[in-house]
Amino acid sequence: MKNRPRILILGAAGRDFHNFNTVYRNNDALEVVAFTATQIPGIDDKRYPPELSGPLYPEGIPILPEDELEDIIARESIDSCVLSYSDLSDSYVMALSSRVNAAGADLTMLGTAKTMLKSSKPVISVCAVRTGCGKSQTTRRVVEILTDREGLRVVVVRHPMPYGDLVAQKVQRFETIDDMARHDCTIEEMEEYEPHISRGTVVYAGVDYEAILREAEKEADVVLWDGGNNDTSFYATDLLITVTDPHRPGDEISYYPGQTNLRLADVVLINKIDSAYPENVAEVRSNVRAVNPGAVLIEAASPVSVDDPDLIAGKSVLIVEDGPTLTHGEMAYGAGYVAAERFGAVEYVDPREYAVGSIAETYAHYYAGVEDAMVLPAMGYGDEQIADLEKTINDCECDVVVVATPVDLGRLININKPWVRVKYDLQVVGKPDLEDVLRGRFTSN
Repeated sequence: MKNRPRILILGAAGRDFHNFNTVYRNNDALEVVAFTATQIPGIDDKRYPPELSGPLYPEGIPILPEDELEDIIARESIDSCVLSYSDLSDSYVMALSSRVNAAGADLTMLGTAKTMLKSSKPVISVCAVRTGCGKSQTTRRVVEILTDREGLRVVVVRHPMPYGDLVAQKVQRFETIDDMARHDCTIEEMEEYEPHISRGTVVYAGVDYEAILREAEKEADVVLWDGGNNDTSFYATDLLITVTDPHRPGDEISYYPGQTNLRLADVVLINKIDSAYPENVAEVRSNVRAVNPGAVLIEAASPVSVDDPDLIAGKSVLIVEDGPTLTHGEMAYGAGYVAAERFGAVEYVDPREYAVGSIAETYAHYYAGVEDAMVLPAMGYGDEQIADLEKTINDCECDVVVVATPVDLGRLININKPWVRVKYDLQVVGKPDLEDVLRGRFTSN
């Protein structure tokens, strides 16, 4: 007879580690047998190291592929699987539950009370109902208001993306572009950190979010949680801003845990109203009011710009978009396509013809059966994938490359043809706006 219930944590190198650290690491009544990994390439077949897993796990904890879920449950006599990753449709969650239940285990989803850490400083969290809604530009606007208008020191804590040496990544602080190189960041990490750093904002990230919080508190009047995917905040929050996307109406009430963010929100921001169909904006607005009628509702545009629109007009273009937005975010296109349309591109190159290595594998996984794939996801989870991305771009036959990644991609790879960078920022439309919500709400210590 087993002494302790045996736990399997289902994750994707982020929320799973946080759930373990906050709920299971020091709990001797339960035994975490393993993590599983999905969504992110190259993160399985590793170990959560003993330096982070604590005295109950002196050898660390294995990280196994989620594809082997049923075999792991049977082989390890698992009692409960803890769902610990995000941006999942309700139907996906139920199908996963059916797999777990059929294999003889329970499926558990931890609540916010057990996983949100308390801060000694005020916390604002920016979360979303899906990947790619516009959290980053919303976060940047909040920082701008709090620093320029309110005179506060704001430190951003970014949702985890620890895909390398987990011990070295326990607590990471980013103040300069060189800090990203020092921490050997992936493109996905740089896309999130660089826009803040370039505006003078300090960013923390890593693995152990209690240790991260205690460091951030030392230099912040306000801690700003910059969420990932549609995950909930790791920190107990004084003001939660949840971003929605009318390009995917209905997703705000049919994806996990995005609907949790919608229900918890103090402020709901409907973004991209400048490029969405009015009826879709109306659908999102109606769903928000039905689920969270007490939230402050703000509407915003996400206007795009490029330095040289004439490079796009009348040309054939390759569009490079933010990777996660197109993959598990399930967007057909992003700001790059919007910019190409707005500035007069006449032909869109299908990158699949030129895709190599891991980029070709990404298309095979996420675009199977898709007739037209006129955008290239900027995948860069390691040096090999970055090299595959560079070759795919350089082999494409086009006049110009339209780059809509938040990171300056030209700093990371050599692009052998003319290219333009798309920029986009939040533009609140009408009243109330974010300044109304934030004015006088927080003070310096």
